[in-house]
Amino acid sequence: MARWQPDAPGRLAAAALDLFEEQGYENTTVIEIAERAGLTKSTFFRYFPDKREVLFGRGTVTGLLVEGIASAPPTAGPLDTVADALDALGRTFFTHDRREFSGRRQAVLNAHTELREREALKRIDLTASMIEALNRRGVPSLSARVAANLGTLVWEIAYDRWIDTDNTEGFGRLARQALAEVRAAGALGY
Repeated sequence: MARWQPDAPGRLAAAALDLFEEQGYENTTVIEIAERAGLTKSTFFRYFPDKREVLFGRGTVTGLLVEGIASAPPTAGPLDTVADALDALGRTFFTHDRREFSGRRQAVLNAHTELREREALKRIDLTASMIEALNRRGVPSLSARVAANLGTLVWEIAYDRWIDTDNTEGFGRLARQALAEVRAAGALGY
C-alpha cells in the first residue's frame, strides 16, 4: 500500500486490528502496525499516542454525540435529545459498512484486560461529554446526569446488538428500541 493513499488513521486501525487478531495485542508493535498499513512509525504517532489508542477512534463518537445533542430540536427533553444524538450517530458513524470491523474490534477488546479498561474510561468520558452538552442546552445538572447515564446504557445495549452478526437492524433503530426498553424498566418502580 502506497504511503500517499488517503485515510492513514483508518488504514492504521485496520492494520492494527488484523495484527491483533493474528498475533495478539501484546505481541504486536507499533512498527508492525505502521508497516502493515504501508506507513512509517512517525506517521503512526502523528495520529495515535500508542497502539492501544488505534482502536478508539480519536474521540469521533464523542464528538458526534455532542454535535447531535447540540442540534436536537430545542423542545426535546433531555433523554429525547440524547436519543436524537444516537440516531445521528447511527446515520454518520455506525453505518452498515463499519459493522464487521466494529464486531471484530469488540472481540479484540473483550480478549484483553488493558483494552477493556481503556474502553471503560472512554465510556466515562463519553458520559461526561454528554452531561456537558446537555448543560449547555440549559438542562439542569441532575437531569443531565441521569439522561447522559441512561444514554450511555442505551448506547451500550444498541452497540452490542448492532455488532451481532445475526443482526440486520441499523444502529439508530436499535438505540430507539433499547431506549424504549430502558424506559419500560424504569417504569417498573425499581
